[in-house]
Amino acid sequence: MTSEFIYDQAPFKSCHASTIVETEPGKLLAAWFGGSDEGNRDVQIWWSQHDGNAWTPPALASDQPGVPCWNPVLFKSQSGKLFLFYKAGENPRAWSGLVRRSTDGGKSWSKSELLPAGLLGPVKNKPIQRKDGTILAGTSVESYRAWACWVERSHDDGKTWRRFGPIFVPDQPYGIIQPTLFETRDGRVVMYCRSRNIGRICRSESRDNGETWTPAERTELPNPGSGIDLVQTAEGKLFLIYNHSAQHRYPLNLAMSADEGNTWKQVHVFEEEPGEFSYPAIIQASDGRLHATYTWKRRRIKHVVLDPMQLRG
Repeated sequence: MTSEFIYDQAPFKSCHASTIVETEPGKLLAAWFGGSDEGNRDVQIWWSQHDGNAWTPPALASDQPGVPCWNPVLFKSQSGKLFLFYKAGENPRAWSGLVRRSTDGGKSWSKSELLPAGLLGPVKNKPIQRKDGTILAGTSVESYRAWACWVERSHDDGKTWRRFGPIFVPDQPYGIIQPTLFETRDGRVVMYCRSRNIGRICRSESRDNGETWTPAERTELPNPGSGIDLVQTAEGKLFLIYNHSAQHRYPLNLAMSADEGNTWKQVHVFEEEPGEFSYPAIIQASDGRLHATYTWKRRRIKHVVLDPMQLRG
């Protein structure tokens, strides 16, 4: 395992909600939101590139001056197209979804464009792309006193999207947000979700390519009302990064499942001291290693590299 902070100095005080993607073999791109404090008008999206040796200084990635920006999501489609999704608005009840695209491995990017009304893009976690090319992005809505998840689906490499849902926990108005997705061997799509006032990660599944979903159910995995993420490796194992607590944003753990989420075992603890270690992202790179990023006390973004073959619990 190796770990590092993505930056030592930055033109912002507070940071949160990182995301990471491999732009080409051996090269990474990470993004997050940073400013004086979450929700303030100076909060924008920042990013940094890793060329295999070091991270570049943080650079501005959004172009919404004076408007708070939130929750970037980086994604690379099977065609090689890169996406940066993010949100802009006064709060999660009033934000809009935006996207930037790159077709040259991240060397150049389109200007930000608003997603069509009613679409937000992936709200925190990377989409998945099925073997037939379908892209499924997990999103969610945080209304005044009601939370629910949705899925946005694209059949044309992210040009157009349709929205399906809502997915919710029966009799739990606050419910669930920020789903992370994977596909089972028999073709089901499964989501794991952050919850509020439930204290557990919740789970739902679809058997029709994301159009309809089962009512979300509690799992045995705790959740303190904080973001999670998972990755399905080339070997089919699942690695879930989350806060193993029903009350606190610590510790930050990694759990592994070899049976598509039926059972989980703890394989790594990233952080265990009191503090905020939260909103993780995790991917598998082309060399097989796992890359995780997460908020470190709202002051830094930490990057950790793990060999999944050495994670056995």
